[in-house]
Amino acid sequence: MTQKTIDKRRDSGLRDTRPFIAKLPAYLYMLLCALVALFPILWVIMSSFKTNAQILSSAITLPTKISFEGYRMALQVSPILRYFFNSVLIALISTFLNVFLVSMAAYVFARTRFKLRGALFSILAMAMVIPMTALMQPVYQVITSLGISDSLPGLILVYMALNMPLTLLIMRATFAGVPKSLEEAAYIDGAGFMYTYLTVMLPVAKGGLASAAVLAFLNSWNEFTFALVLTKSANVRTLPLSLSYFTSQFSFNYTALFAAITMAVLPSILVFALFQEQVSQSLVVGAVKG
Repeated sequence: MTQKTIDKRRDSGLRDTRPFIAKLPAYLYMLLCALVALFPILWVIMSSFKTNAQILSSAITLPTKISFEGYRMALQVSPILRYFFNSVLIALISTFLNVFLVSMAAYVFARTRFKLRGALFSILAMAMVIPMTALMQPVYQVITSLGISDSLPGLILVYMALNMPLTLLIMRATFAGVPKSLEEAAYIDGAGFMYTYLTVMLPVAKGGLASAAVLAFLNSWNEFTFALVLTKSANVRTLPLSLSYFTSQFSFNYTALFAAITMAVLPSILVFALFQEQVSQSLVVGAVKG
């Protein structure tokens, strides 16, 4: 092997390592952000498998022995399974109604030209910037006047409406990116508006639908304010609301408290982890075409 060949290989090796060295600060920064974001969640989950004595003696160490005592006590002291079922039912139904109905409106905004189209869309989209505290009194009056306060249908209706602006933005951008030739081909074959929307547009826009559904589900699952204002009885309480009662019931029983928190946050983490790619793609599309 000649000296010239050795020099070429040495230069090639240096060029290969330069991009990694240049990006090393960015990698370290992303690693730090990930640790800061994940540490509280991992700490709570890890602590839920400890005994109370282990948490008080060494809070940040790994459990010396896996214990499910906290989960058993959380299920015994409070009807957490009832709260869990309420949250699942409310989140699923409100998400389905929100995505189905609002996506139809988004399809109209994306394809149909009519007077005040831009103004109406802007008014609906601006609902995202209204603070939750400003909505509590009018929402409470409307739900009370309808006679559905302290009930699951009341919360379903409220959550469906709260997620409307975000779903509208995502689905409008998604439908705007679909080629019009697909609709024109369906109309030529004799398909009507609803048939075209259900059989042509929705399958093509399944990425946006999945993203809107995930975000609506997460918002409904984690919502606390309106669940506190609109409910009184334990039969309709949701899981996030029930955690506030665990603080007093488990005043010094941290392992039961951490077990209850783990059961509350794990479903939302799993849902987002499964559909995070669709969510990221739809948000990028909305930023470019919205």
